[in-house]
Amino acid sequence: MVARIAGVFDEKLTEAIANSKILVVGAGGIGCEILKNLVLTGFPQIEIIDLDTIDVSNLNRQFLFHKEHVGKSKAQVAKDSALSFNPNVNIVAHHDSVISNDYSVSYFKQFNIVMNALDNRVARNHVNRMCLAANVPLIETGTAGYAGQVELIKKGLTQCYECQPKAPQKTFPGCTIRNTPSEPIHCIVWAKHLFNQLFGEEDPDQDVSPDTEDPEAAGTAGKTALSSQQSESGNVERKSTRTWAAETNYNAEKLFTKLFGDDIKYLLSMENLWKKRRPPTPLSWDNLPGKGDAPKQHSGLPDQRVWSVHECAEVFAASCQVLQTELKGRPEGDHLVWDKDDKSAMDFVTACANIRAYIFSIPLKSRFEVKSMAGNIIPAIATANAIVAGLAVLRAQGILKGEIESCTSVYLRPKVNHRGQLFVPERTLTAPNPKCYVCAPKPEVALVCNLKQLTLKDLTAAFKEGLNMQAPDATVEGKGLVVLSSEPGETDHNNQKTLEEIGLNDGCALLVDDFLQNYEVRVRLQQEDDENSWRLVTDTDAPMPGPKDEPANGSNGADEPKPGPSRTHDSDSDMEIIDEDDNGEPVEKPPKRRRKEMSDEIVELC
Repeated sequence: MVARIAGVFDEKLTEAIANSKILVVGAGGIGCEILKNLVLTGFPQIEIIDLDTIDVSNLNRQFLFHKEHVGKSKAQVAKDSALSFNPNVNIVAHHDSVISNDYSVSYFKQFNIVMNALDNRVARNHVNRMCLAANVPLIETGTAGYAGQVELIKKGLTQCYECQPKAPQKTFPGCTIRNTPSEPIHCIVWAKHLFNQLFGEEDPDQDVSPDTEDPEAAGTAGKTALSSQQSESGNVERKSTRTWAAETNYNAEKLFTKLFGDDIKYLLSMENLWKKRRPPTPLSWDNLPGKGDAPKQHSGLPDQRVWSVHECAEVFAASCQVLQTELKGRPEGDHLVWDKDDKSAMDFVTACANIRAYIFSIPLKSRFEVKSMAGNIIPAIATANAIVAGLAVLRAQGILKGEIESCTSVYLRPKVNHRGQLFVPERTLTAPNPKCYVCAPKPEVALVCNLKQLTLKDLTAAFKEGLNMQAPDATVEGKGLVVLSSEPGETDHNNQKTLEEIGLNDGCALLVDDFLQNYEVRVRLQQEDDENSWRLVTDTDAPMPGPKDEPANGSNGADEPKPGPSRTHDSDSDMEIIDEDDNGEPVEKPPKRRRKEMSDEIVELC
């Protein structure tokens, strides 16, 4: 390959490539491109880890995969396809979670460079810590649409992936979703919940009917609703949304009238909700805006045209019938699963979200935009993946040449700036955050909580969710008293005891370590009577992760007891936002904050 052709690389780089061993984590859009570049360059020893399997939606940008590979291991198929380019390379594929105990610090130490091509935060956090512990350079990559970045992480030299804590996941109160939406995403979440109520797995927390217990609602509204539903025996008879829909044979007009007419009229009866808000407008099936109008001219792709309300109603009716047929074809008790790549499911959510948005005077969105938000993705662009992967391999060559100081972060812009730049490199490496709770010489963080209420089980969740640990152990500083053990059963008997009950008090310091990550942090307990749960505080002004409402496992993780990452979207994205000066150059500033990833909505009930 290229490294074997005389004169392409200098002798030092040629020898370094020949003696190198590279780990690629992730075999998705960027991972496939990185692997292809590595084998064509002539890197002789490569290992690749990915737990995911190939889906049809991957085929438009992950070019090592083809139709016949659907359902197979990404890592294994990527290996087989890459070997067709260069059969002389030794590639080891692992269809596994990178968080598995099998990939310890000693495993990472065998590599000269680790290259991340991941799509979720938990796995990125884990690899970041393993590379810091092993003192191995990590090349972090990401794309979001036409934008992208490549960043070097090296212990003691650059900031790590967690030097700036990420913002917590965005949550939506249940009463906002059901009663008072104000943004397109609120309507999209409601539409996805409606899909589950009608065709998917029913969840009481995803009710789409008006919330009669909304604290802002009129005091008599809920009581009136209950009294109207009482039978002669005095009991309240309730039917699930699906049962009622099935009794109507999923009649589109009846469904529409209830969801977008009657339910909206009921919301209007909650007068307190509309004292400071614009009230919603109920719709009638027979008199919809846009009826009889010719479709607006649109020069873009069909999915990028915003449908009229009447068109949405037609799509709603058609998709209901298709989804009903699919549901009837399933075994009794089975259900459909919402998938952004399923045409009827996506049509249903787009139509319902836009109809509801119109009712609440919220801007309507195209099917393309709704898919981006409902699927929690920033659309992946194959060319952006290829460019970022190429930059990553160039950075790997710079590291092997010993020119690590020149391996600054590079940003791929969506369009050229006024200086004609498409690639914007940093001037210098970004130094570590001295107060980082991961890579600082003596990491420290405060845990603010009510010691009289927080249980040991909650404390475990704080370490796993807030500090991204996998197997935390905690001892009291200066006493050696074991408070929490990762060994099964060792401290489980204290799980329901409060921290005060097990002898911990305000100002107490815990030494918390994770042997899987070779990571230790000092945690100071801080009493706060008004704190209902817990929150982590550092000396930085950036928010740290807070409690999660519902954990999720995903593409490169596994079920408990090996906590897996939550798959947030299927683009290789975790972008940073940079500012520019008047000359189009990046502005030198304190360590950057990465832009928050889009993630699965978490609905908090009021």
